[in-house]
Amino acid sequence: MADLFLKQGKQYFEGRPTYPHQLLDFIASKTPCHDLVWDVGTGSGQAAVSLAEKYKNVVGTDTSPNQLQFAPNLPNVRFICTPPNMSLAEVETKVAEESSVDLVTIAQAMHWFDLPTFYQQVKWVLKKPGGVIAAWCYYFPEVSTSVDSIFLRYYTTNQHFWEPGRKLVDQKYMTIDFPFDPVDGCEHNGPYEFKAHKLMDLESYFAFIRSSSGYQTAKLKGVEILSSDLVQDFTRAWNEDGKSQKIVAFPIYLRIGKVGILD
Repeated sequence: MADLFLKQGKQYFEGRPTYPHQLLDFIASKTPCHDLVWDVGTGSGQAAVSLAEKYKNVVGTDTSPNQLQFAPNLPNVRFICTPPNMSLAEVETKVAEESSVDLVTIAQAMHWFDLPTFYQQVKWVLKKPGGVIAAWCYYFPEVSTSVDSIFLRYYTTNQHFWEPGRKLVDQKYMTIDFPFDPVDGCEHNGPYEFKAHKLMDLESYFAFIRSSSGYQTAKLKGVEILSSDLVQDFTRAWNEDGKSQKIVAFPIYLRIGKVGILD
C-alpha cells in the first residue's frame, strides 16, 4: 500500500487535516512520561509536529521519501524513511531501544499495517508497564448537506478502488484488532470520538480527495474517478452559500491502550 503514497506528497500535505488539541491533550495525559514518541506512518509530519510540543523527542517514520520531504524541520523531531517491514534489530537501530518509548502513535495509517508484526514491534519498543499506543483514523469530511451527499455518492460509486483495509476506517476502527489494556482512567480502549477542523477552499478539498488511496489506485489504472460532472456538482454545491472558504470537519476515531509488564 505504501506505493500509493510515494508520489502525491504535496497533495497529501495540502489536503490532509491537522489534529485537534483535545485529541493530543487526551493522549498526552495518559502517558506517565513525556520523553520519546514514535510516530509511525508519519507522512508529512502532521501528528509529529503537534506531538513535538508535548514530548521532548519525536521520531517520525514513513516509507515514502516524497511525503517526508514536506515534513517541517524541528529541533526535537527526527524523520526517517524506513522499509515497509523492519526487524526488531532495525527498529532498535533506526527508531529506539527496547522499552524506551513512552508513546507510539499512528495517524490514519494502521489499517494498512501487518498488525501481528507491528504489534510485536510496539510491545518491544514501549516502556513496561504503562507505555501507550494511540491509533486514530478520520472519517468523511463534513462540509454541508449538499457537498457531503455528493462526496458520499463519489465514495460509494468508486468503492471498488479502495483496498480492503479501508473498511476498517468505514467501521471507525471499532473492529480493528487492538490487543491492549485500557489506559488509566478509561474503561475501554476505544474508539473515542474527536473532531478536527480545517479551513479549506474548493481546490484544497479536491487535493484531499486526490490524496486518497482510492483515487490513487484508480489513477494507476488510468481511471479518473473525480469526473468533470462530479467536479461541476461539487463546485455548484460548494458555492451555493457564496463563501469560497469553509470550515471542514473531520470526525476522528481513536483507539488507545497500554502495555503491561509481560507484554
